[in-house]
Amino acid sequence: METREIASQRRKNLYLGIELKKFLKYLGPAFIVSVAYVDPGNFATNISGGSLFDYHLIWVILWSNVIAIFLQIQSAKLGIATGCNLPEMCSIIFPRKWNWFLWITAELAAMATDLAEFLGGTMGLYLLFHIPMTYAAFLTGVVTFAIVYMEKYGQKVVEGIIFGLVAVISLAYAFELFIARPDWSKVLYHTFIPSIPNKDAMLIAVGILGATVMPHVIYLHSQLVQYRNKDGSLQAKKEHLKMEKIDILVAMNTAFIINAAMLIVSAAVFYKNGIVIESIEEAHKTLEPLLGAFSSWAFGIALLASGFSSSAVGTMAGQTIMKGFVGLNIPLNVRRLVTMVPAITIIVLGIDPLKSLIVSQVVLSFELPMAIIPLLLITSNKKFMKEFADTPLERIMGVLVAFFVMILNGLLLYFTLKGEV
Repeated sequence: METREIASQRRKNLYLGIELKKFLKYLGPAFIVSVAYVDPGNFATNISGGSLFDYHLIWVILWSNVIAIFLQIQSAKLGIATGCNLPEMCSIIFPRKWNWFLWITAELAAMATDLAEFLGGTMGLYLLFHIPMTYAAFLTGVVTFAIVYMEKYGQKVVEGIIFGLVAVISLAYAFELFIARPDWSKVLYHTFIPSIPNKDAMLIAVGILGATVMPHVIYLHSQLVQYRNKDGSLQAKKEHLKMEKIDILVAMNTAFIINAAMLIVSAAVFYKNGIVIESIEEAHKTLEPLLGAFSSWAFGIALLASGFSSSAVGTMAGQTIMKGFVGLNIPLNVRRLVTMVPAITIIVLGIDPLKSLIVSQVVLSFELPMAIIPLLLITSNKKFMKEFADTPLERIMGVLVAFFVMILNGLLLYFTLKGEV
């Protein structure tokens, strides 16, 4: 009897070992994508939300994550099913003049995204090491270029670097949570029970929701899956999609935990002490007298890791966009520089970062439909997707998500232009 049980246990262990090895083979693309959801823009909205409204807006982060998971699965599915990325599929399906329009708007969005990411990396260097902003901007550019250059040695190398940076952010906020001692009963309640205390909270909620889904990573994810999309058989593609869904769930829920931790720490430290935080620099300075120098350093390191990783991801998205829509055969390093240079230029020229970020937010709000609508049109098209075409339920979900996200971005655009955000 014992022998049978031992044999059965060995078979189970062997099966689990095989499944784990299989999963680790596919682990990676979603972690690159997830960086866009813990970028410096998220730091700003989450910290502001926590310092102003306690734990009330954690549910907004949860539902933002649910929407992001759906869209990233759609993007990965398109890439696996067709063997092309989203910009390349647009070039096949839509008229050339439409592709030029989509390309211009997507490239502007990638540049606008990089502005926020570069500001994060630059601010991290400035806060931690007191490096002047101009030099910090160039150093961020060098580090970003070095990370994306590692693609030369295989995508898994870049995935490993990004995974390491996400781990740094996670550890930094685990430390912050430990010393902040939040009210966990309130955290649990506000994670699942929606509440909007007032109009100002609505603005922050719209900011979190409307700015969470980033167009550049919708394009990028469909490209990242190609590295493992070598076997063209139906069975291999189904297996790939199954594993990529797990990859997405693990990575995106890691991003959710980090974002929730930002808001929770802000509520437990700033709101509790009646301190309203209006900038990342202010948050860094205020943490030290309240929680000590180690907390302030942990925050700065998390911001630096976020800025470096998200800048690299924005640049990777830019190079995918530039080639895909209109087939421009521009050298790879030039494509990378085209995406990075505008952000560095704005910082070096001393243009008001806040005004620049507002403009970038408007650009991203305008671009989002240009990514979501083509994505959902293609994933529901049986001619191109074959067995992977959206089911009726997925189509309904896609329409609801698209309308919801675009309405929120429309509100964000409206409030931004009115000067209320």
